[in-house]
Amino acid sequence: MDFILSRALSMRLLLITALVATMFAARAAEAPPTPARLEPVVTGLESPWAMAFLPTGRLLISERPGRLHVAAPGGKPGPALQGVPAVDAGGQGGLLDLVLDREFAQNRRLFFCFSEAAADGKTNGTALASARLSEDETRLEQVRVIFRQQPKLASRLHFGCRIVESRQGLLYLTLGERFHAMDQAQRLDNHLGKILRLRKDGSVPPDNPFVGRADALPEIWSYGHRNPQGATLDDADRLWVHEHGPQGGDELNLIQPGRNYGWPVITYGENYGGGKIGEGITEKPGMEQPLLHWTPSIAPSGLALLRSARYGADWQGSFFIGSLKFRHLERVKLDPRTLKVQARGPALPDVGRLRDVREGPDGLLYLLTENPGQVLRLRPAAEPESR
Repeated sequence: MDFILSRALSMRLLLITALVATMFAARAAEAPPTPARLEPVVTGLESPWAMAFLPTGRLLISERPGRLHVAAPGGKPGPALQGVPAVDAGGQGGLLDLVLDREFAQNRRLFFCFSEAAADGKTNGTALASARLSEDETRLEQVRVIFRQQPKLASRLHFGCRIVESRQGLLYLTLGERFHAMDQAQRLDNHLGKILRLRKDGSVPPDNPFVGRADALPEIWSYGHRNPQGATLDDADRLWVHEHGPQGGDELNLIQPGRNYGWPVITYGENYGGGKIGEGITEKPGMEQPLLHWTPSIAPSGLALLRSARYGADWQGSFFIGSLKFRHLERVKLDPRTLKVQARGPALPDVGRLRDVREGPDGLLYLLTENPGQVLRLRPAAEPESR
C-alpha cells in the first residue's frame, strides 16, 4: 500500500511540475520580445554624467571629475576641452548635466551645471554656466556662471543638476536639498530642494509663480524636492521630473508652477536603515502626490520621452529612465489623457549603472553608463547592425 501511495504521489508531483512548466512556457511565448539590442558608441569614459548631440554627428560628454570631451561614434573620447571652470568634484558632486542651446547651430552656446566650491574652500553648491564651444571643438569660450545655489553648504550629496530648455527659450534647473538640509526644501527663501526657471542670462522671467513675494526667491518654479536627477519636456512643453527617494519613494512628477511636492513632510520612503521620516505620512493637503513612485527605490537618473516610432508603437510615447541601483533601463508609459500608468518596469535588464538617457537625432535611444564608462545605442532588433 505504501508503495502504491508513494508511486501515486510521485506521479501527481510530476504532473504538477509539467503543468507549471507549461504555464511558464506559455507566458514566455506571449511576452513581446525586447525590440532593441545594445551596441557600443563611445568607450573609455571616466564617470560620465551627461551627453549632448552636436550637429557634426559627434557627442559632447561630461565626466564628473571635471572634464568635457567631444567623441565621434565608434571611438574613444577626444582630449579634454580647455576652459572648463574649476569643479569641486567629490562624493556626488562634479561636472554634471549639459545641454545645447536650441539655437546652437547659429550661436554654438551650451549650458552646464557643476558643484562649485565657495571662496573659503569649505562649502559648495550647484552652479549653472553658459559657454560657447569653439569652432574647432577643442575649448569653451565666453564661460559665464549665470546662477549659484544659495546657501552653499559643507556637503558632498544631492546636487540635483538637470537642465532643460523650454520652447520659449527658458531654462529649468533641478536642485537637490544637499541631504542634511532637507527641511529647507519647504522654505522659499533658499534654493535647496527646488526647481528653478531662468532666462539664459540668469535673470528671472516676470511670470514665475513667486515673483513679487517678499518671502520667496523669484527664480523658484516649484519646491519640496529631494534630489531630482531626471528632467524632460513633453510635446505640450510641460516639465516632467523624477527624483530620488530616501529608501523607497523615488518619484515621477509632472511639475506645475508654484506647487509643493512635499519633501520631507510626505514621502513613500523611509530612513536609511529603517524608520519613519518626520511624521511618516504620505499625503497632506497642499502637497502634490507623485504620478507614480518606486518602492523599493530604483535610484533613477536620466529621463527621456521617446517620440520616435523606430522601436514600434508600444515603446513610442514612453518615458525611459536609467536605474543606478538595479542597472536596468526602466520604461513607463502613461495614458496621455488620464496620466494613469499603462505600463512600467524594466525594458532592458543588466545594462549597467545608467546615468543618462537621451533620444538622439536619429530617433534612437542612447544610454550613458558609469562603470564601464560608455555610451550605448539601442538598435531596433529588426535593423541590421551598424558598420
